[in-house]
Amino acid sequence: MIMTKKLRSLDLYIPPDSGCRIRLDSNESPYDMGEVFKDDIARVITDTCLNRYPEPRYTALLEAASDYFGIPADNITAGNGSDELISVILGAFLSKGDTVVTISPDFSMYAFYGFLNELKVHSVPKEDDLKINISKVIEYCSQNPVGAVIFSNPCNPTSLGVRRQDVLRLIKNVSCLCVIDEAYMDFWDQSVMDQIETLDNLIVLKTASKNMGMASLRLGFAMACREITDVLRAVKSPYNVNSYTIAAACEVMRHKDVIEENTQKILAARDELREGLLRLSERHFTIERVYDSVTNFVFVKTPKAETIAEELKKRSVSIRQMGGYLRITAGTPDEVKELLYQMEQVLSLI
Repeated sequence: MIMTKKLRSLDLYIPPDSGCRIRLDSNESPYDMGEVFKDDIARVITDTCLNRYPEPRYTALLEAASDYFGIPADNITAGNGSDELISVILGAFLSKGDTVVTISPDFSMYAFYGFLNELKVHSVPKEDDLKINISKVIEYCSQNPVGAVIFSNPCNPTSLGVRRQDVLRLIKNVSCLCVIDEAYMDFWDQSVMDQIETLDNLIVLKTASKNMGMASLRLGFAMACREITDVLRAVKSPYNVNSYTIAAACEVMRHKDVIEENTQKILAARDELREGLLRLSERHFTIERVYDSVTNFVFVKTPKAETIAEELKKRSVSIRQMGGYLRITAGTPDEVKELLYQMEQVLSLI
């Protein structure tokens, strides 16, 4: 009864399952690596034993991740998606009643797992332009007992990023754990991942769901110094990543050149999407702002967000509506072209 009462206060988020022909709502890659390397992945999957637990040290997976990211395997923890790692981190390093600082608006699961672990969640609001004021975050963490600060960089949903020097300034000027979720850093160049062995209060999260094109595998990584890594490996489930995910991911990560080629295509589509939306905003004043983007999506401010999203859905195009904003993933060139065409039709009607 007590647990039920506690969970009742949490908002249930059900990911979209629109059934639309064009899906630009979940920030996935439009390029299916399983299709590109279909025969190779089929081979490694066939060679995987269904009746055995995964190899508990994840040696092959961590070595593949080490080669891909350029980080020693001893500094990497694998997870069943970054979501699991967020929960493990907050549960491992913070105790009931401790404070975790988030920066709003941001990825909703940070606060969700904070509440689930019975932590106090303090949200530092962003500026009116949706940018993070690092000085305000440092000030709060310096004046209050804080166990951890966590935020995405670049940010989901705002598509904006914090420069490397400012992130490092934060990490070096607070005494708490800093968890930087770099799920979208593959589309930018301001990572702090190379500092994990230097800064002992830093954890960097990475994902295989974006530019790698492996969202269905549910695979994420936490990068940190050896002391933090040892703790994370000790407290997580010994079999939290399944053998099929390991086999397929190892095969895909061998092809970094293909992933990079797809990343460049996504960036080109992102730029075309944003430029097209800017052109639409010049003709339709209901689009109030199209934000800069260092991610694989574009963030749009409009008072007609709900209407636009619903009308596009009727045309079999799915995007994400978030209050008075739209988050639109960069798809293939054809998908971007279709989205812009259908958006023009919708805006002409409202």
